[in-house]
Amino acid sequence: MRVVTATNAVKDERQAGGLVVEVIETTSLGDRSYLVSDGEVAVVIDPQRDVDRVIAVAGRLGVRIALVLDTHVHNDYVSGGLELARLTGAEYGLAAADEVPFERRPLADGDVVQLSPRMRVRALATPGHTFHHLSYALEGAEGPVGVFTGGSLLFGTTGRTDLLGQQHSEELARHQHASAQKLASMLPDGAQIWPTHGFGSFCSATQATGDSATLGEQKWINPALTLAEGDFVEQTLAGLDAYPAYYAHMGVQNTTGPEPLDLREPVRAEPEELRSRLDHGEWVVDLRSRKAYVVSHLAGTVSLGLDGPMVTWLGWMIDWGAPITLLGESREEVGAAQRELARIGIDKFAGAAAGTPEELAADRSQLRSTPTATFSDLAAALAGDSDGFPAPEVVLDVRTNKEFAASHITGAVHIPLYELKDRLGEAPAGAVWVHCGSGYRATAATSLLEAAGRTVVLVDDTFDAAAAAGVPMTEPGESSSSS
Repeated sequence: MRVVTATNAVKDERQAGGLVVEVIETTSLGDRSYLVSDGEVAVVIDPQRDVDRVIAVAGRLGVRIALVLDTHVHNDYVSGGLELARLTGAEYGLAAADEVPFERRPLADGDVVQLSPRMRVRALATPGHTFHHLSYALEGAEGPVGVFTGGSLLFGTTGRTDLLGQQHSEELARHQHASAQKLASMLPDGAQIWPTHGFGSFCSATQATGDSATLGEQKWINPALTLAEGDFVEQTLAGLDAYPAYYAHMGVQNTTGPEPLDLREPVRAEPEELRSRLDHGEWVVDLRSRKAYVVSHLAGTVSLGLDGPMVTWLGWMIDWGAPITLLGESREEVGAAQRELARIGIDKFAGAAAGTPEELAADRSQLRSTPTATFSDLAAALAGDSDGFPAPEVVLDVRTNKEFAASHITGAVHIPLYELKDRLGEAPAGAVWVHCGSGYRATAATSLLEAAGRTVVLVDDTFDAAAAAGVPMTEPGESSSSS
């Protein structure tokens, strides 16, 4: 068996079986899709909505896609399974227990689909991430070689269990533990694990570890396989934090059947039109890097660069259905953003424009720059030496609840980025110094605060550098003067 990646190299592993597993990464959402072939036919597992990537892989390999499978009704992206099956003539398989209005092959625990004499997949009921979740064991001529685990058993963790509502999270956590134990007992230690989630996705219960694993390796490190059920459930529920608001819309689209993807260019927005939209408080998103944004940008734009998880944070912050205008340095940059956003069902835009801020401004009075500092600058400013920066009357931490609880700057005000738009009035008066874990979220927060008329300094630095820079810190168990 050969494992490769269709986007950037992760691993090339050779084993017996004569099967090729292609990994199709979507790093912006922290997910992976897979195409498996025996050289003639292929099965695709958990494809994203932009299925042209999958079709290109099949074309490069010269194989026919005969089967498309989803492990579950996804909550973090719009599935491309139904559309891929329609375009290729393949069967589309989904759990029989999931009630959907479209035609599909209903699969249940133990069902086997024989794709060729050399390749078959076996459906295994693994509830936990959802009630009807299936994993798919890949079997070659000599038996099982791996398992596509979707949101069940991940690398060093499992899928989160609260996406169907907090009232189900404990029950699903118990199912998740039982499902992991089931996989470990049914499959050999050498079987590869190919999860869909866990590469930065908020669908994982905790941060996944590693790029590849076997079941045998997971038996040593995965809490679902090392802890008793009660301890696993307690640990899992305690570790859950907020997840993106747009998840509420993904399951609905995937259950009703996603519409075909349309990646035609949005209507071009001219400078006067951009100014009007900004004046009306619409979402005008600057896709350039934050390094470029702080040098020059249009007043009122929101910084969500394509060099970071733009799709996650935009989808989390906006009011669903709000008009969005995309600004990029080039048409290609706008097109890349369209593709990213289409994966979460945002595919209709008020408009788009490409160029520099100076080219897109109707008037030079719209141009802004943002003062940028490091944690060393913040430490000096807190000690009374602002060195040209406005004195930090407020230190705003826009990281997640779990990050803040683990360690934070003493006296910092905490408003997670995903809540900031609706809580701007809670930020105390005065000059605000904003930070996050690395600078990406803080830049987005800074742009929101600037649009609200606040004086802001962006701390574009890694949070790990704060303590060493001399910034006073509060660790778990210590009291802080602000929250």
